[in-house]
Amino acid sequence: MSQPRRAALIWINPGGGRSRQKSRMPQEKQPLGAELRHRLYEILEHGSVAGRTGRLVVRVIVLLIVVNLVAVTLESVPSVQARYGSLFAAIEAVSLIVFTIEYALRVWVAGEHGVHRHEGEWAARWRYVASAAGLVDLLAVLPFWFAFAVSADLRVVLVFRMVRFLKLARYSPGMRSLLDTLNAERRALASCFVILIGATLLSAAAMHLAERHVQPDKFGTIPDAMWWALVTLSTIGYGDVVPHTALGRVIAAVTIFAGLIMIALPVGIVATAFADQVHRRDFIITWSMVARVPLFAGLAAADIADIMRLMRAQTAEPGDVIVRRGEPAHSMYFLAAGEVEIELKDTRVRLQAGHFFGEIAVLRRARRSGTVTAIARANLLILDAQDLHSLMDRDPRIAERIHATARSRVGHEVVTPRGDIVTEELENSDQ
Repeated sequence: MSQPRRAALIWINPGGGRSRQKSRMPQEKQPLGAELRHRLYEILEHGSVAGRTGRLVVRVIVLLIVVNLVAVTLESVPSVQARYGSLFAAIEAVSLIVFTIEYALRVWVAGEHGVHRHEGEWAARWRYVASAAGLVDLLAVLPFWFAFAVSADLRVVLVFRMVRFLKLARYSPGMRSLLDTLNAERRALASCFVILIGATLLSAAAMHLAERHVQPDKFGTIPDAMWWALVTLSTIGYGDVVPHTALGRVIAAVTIFAGLIMIALPVGIVATAFADQVHRRDFIITWSMVARVPLFAGLAAADIADIMRLMRAQTAEPGDVIVRRGEPAHSMYFLAAGEVEIELKDTRVRLQAGHFFGEIAVLRRARRSGTVTAIARANLLILDAQDLHSLMDRDPRIAERIHATARSRVGHEVVTPRGDIVTEELENSDQ
């Protein structure tokens, strides 16, 4: 049997620009079920990254979670429940069906996760079911099916509707960062808890010795005094129990100052770690955006880091014009979030997060080939030509690499698939 031949497609730019060569090998077609499962995995796990369908699914689930939280809160008001009880029941029925389908699909596609691909399907599914996210998804549906199956009054399970709030962690980068922070700092937080217990015992024992004869009902035993110590150390200070003796007041003053330290320790640990986590995530996103710009392709990690330090942030509201056609181009733009539209001579192009445009402007004094307008609120990272030229002057290696890449990119395309405006800026710069 003859081996399958490799077909090479070569497209020559009629204007003498760069050529593209693609190699295609016949691929074995996947079964329909496997293809469907992989597509569902991308939609459920990757969310907005999976395209329009993924964004729609994420928005529907998030909206349904918010509606559930509002409904369960209002349902606790008797007058509102009496008037809109049927509406609340309908919301719960729809939510239960949607969340049950979502849970079943997540169990089915668990084997598609890259970390568990080497395991068997059932082992991967069990890992998801036993994970924290899987338990939250299960608690969001199982108690309510149990309540429907049993005739007894089990309205106490309705408190589990609040568990659905935790499902937002899957769709919120901020909540995921916070949970990752708590997990990463769990040992430090556990140490703070141990210190708090020790301080509580010491304060309670000291106050027991100082106040046991004056207030035997409040400080007669160390366990009784622990209530006062815990309330004081936590800086809540209900005032229901106060010392009467001078020694007791001195102990209370020391306990209050110790309480400030007790609160500052975990707050400082979480705040610092959370800020580092957010900065690390933003650094990775920015790094990936800069590294895939063809102009900077092949630069060393240290060189890309130097370029990142030169960038500044800008926010554009919907309708704001970021650059205008014909203006001198002095900088390039990275779209970190949001959506923009580029209006060229004969067409319009929309770019979303992760794209960039105007990179040739950082090398040559060109004029903009199009007008860029924000369609949605856009977060931009801007690299000015002057800053990049200063870096290139300091390091000739970076200058040589960037100039070589720019020369190789000259062609007749106005907008590359990634959305960078190139050719017309180069043509204008040569006039």
